[in-house]
Amino acid sequence: MFDIENYNEKMNKTLEVFYKELGSLRTGRANANMLDLVKVDVYGQKMPINQLATITTPEPRMINIQVWDLNNVNLIDSSIKKSELGLNPQIDGQLIRLPIPDLSEERRSEMKKIVKTMGEKCKVSIRNIRREANDNLKNLLKSKDISEDDEKKNEKEIQVLTNKHIDLIDEKVLSKEKEIMTI
Repeated sequence: MFDIENYNEKMNKTLEVFYKELGSLRTGRANANMLDLVKVDVYGQKMPINQLATITTPEPRMINIQVWDLNNVNLIDSSIKKSELGLNPQIDGQLIRLPIPDLSEERRSEMKKIVKTMGEKCKVSIRNIRREANDNLKNLLKSKDISEDDEKKNEKEIQVLTNKHIDLIDEKVLSKEKEIMTI
């Protein structure tokens, strides 16, 4: 049988990934999520910083990383420097301070393009899920498991779901662009 809820869940998961990626983008403000994509090669595996330290944002333009194990301080420092965040860590014992510099106009424009690209990739994923659902419906119709009326009804529901998710992506892209352009 055709389970529309399965496709809704897939679309929701795609949105979650998109939101997480957007959260890791550097705007002008300090945000602990910016470090989510930075992995540190420690204990024989790559681990996110939040599993090696406490991350706080004491000020709008500062991230503090309180490292639990002194041996990991330099590893975290080098991982942040290698990342494409453009941040320069300052080490003070087991505390790493990350001052967040203002974004230049050029960097803001770059960030807007990156956000749009991420949004487009997410939309493509949503449309692929729609296509997968429609193919499933066609196969069910071919094997006479559902009627033509059921196929048409489910196709419409899938399209409504797709439109809803694409609208959510557009809204998020617009709000992130606004956040990036706010000085």
